[in-house]
Amino acid sequence: MPGLHPECEFLFTSESVNEGHPDKLADQVSDAVVDACFAQDPKSRVACETCTGTGFVMVFGEITTNAKVDYEQVVRDAIKEIGFDAVEKGLDYKTCEVLNRLHGQSVEIGEAVAKADTKPEEVGAGDQGHMFGYATDETEEMMPLTHSLATGLGFQLTKVRKDGTMPLLRPDGKTQVTIEYKKNKDGSLCPLRVHTIVISTQHDPAYTQEQLAADLKEKVIKAVVPAKYLDDKTIYHMNPSGLFTIGGPEGDGGLTGRKIIIDTYGGWGAHGGGAFSGKDPTKVDRSAAYYCRWIAKSLVSAGLCKRCLVQLSYAIGVPAPLSIHVDSYGSACGGKSDQDLLKIIEANFDCRAGMLVRELDMLKPKYKKTAAYGHFGNAARPADADFTWEVPKKLKV
Repeated sequence: MPGLHPECEFLFTSESVNEGHPDKLADQVSDAVVDACFAQDPKSRVACETCTGTGFVMVFGEITTNAKVDYEQVVRDAIKEIGFDAVEKGLDYKTCEVLNRLHGQSVEIGEAVAKADTKPEEVGAGDQGHMFGYATDETEEMMPLTHSLATGLGFQLTKVRKDGTMPLLRPDGKTQVTIEYKKNKDGSLCPLRVHTIVISTQHDPAYTQEQLAADLKEKVIKAVVPAKYLDDKTIYHMNPSGLFTIGGPEGDGGLTGRKIIIDTYGGWGAHGGGAFSGKDPTKVDRSAAYYCRWIAKSLVSAGLCKRCLVQLSYAIGVPAPLSIHVDSYGSACGGKSDQDLLKIIEANFDCRAGMLVRELDMLKPKYKKTAAYGHFGNAARPADADFTWEVPKKLKV
């Protein structure tokens, strides 16, 4: 491709979606339900799915809790916070239909995971599956730069919409960033420059495409992307489809769990396939993925490797993981091997399903804020103590 940095070895792209994207709306509603249950009952078992379309939002799935929750109000409040307050924006929290199809959790699953008096070390995994965590030293938050920038642009779009800087924006939107990379001899990655930025944002019909493009470059891109990565060859696609006034559930249906790569590492590392939102921490799809991130970030933070991927796997009802795997991509430091890193993991982390929940303090209402702009890294937002998996553990090596 013409115009590439002379040291470029490959291009990589990550995308993100705003909180007003219909799939992200669904994720946030599902996690608002989780939080409402945990606010009253930390022993709640929640598996809440959400779907949304023109004029409606439906919650369905399985919940067992002692909490007394007005689910319809929880749903409407989540929609309102996003900014869907008029039909012309794609949904109106005041008038949309809210359908509740929630019911109790399967007794068989509940008994397999834990009885009321089960000790944390004996709690079984809520399902089978394999989960991954990734970390890299290419950014301060130890996330891939493509993902951090795409997520940061999406968050900035929301910020300028809500603070009045760009009041003609509407909630729905998508971002995408392509970066040129080279591989260092030590196994780490070096981002060279931003090759392409794509922003598609919902807007009021009064916003001309010319003014919108200019404002996006000045008030969104410049605020997020470091100038050192931009040059006169950087390609910009601002609302490449043209008008984008119809959005949210009016423009497209939404479902919980359809943005799992955006939720994690933007395509880097790997993903076991299980979504996070709407699930309580007995579901290792969520809790063990957070724990894998914690392990990976702790290893990189300790200077044991430049980047790494960690995998855990589980069987339903079985407390201990079936396998632990680590891949440092050849970036292990100080003469260490991946086998050495595995021994360090085993010596420092208790990966049993109930113990990891306790160690990361997961039985709290803190999940709705994870459901937009990434569950990991949080470069777009100030440090938040609730993201316990983002605070590296001090390791005994």
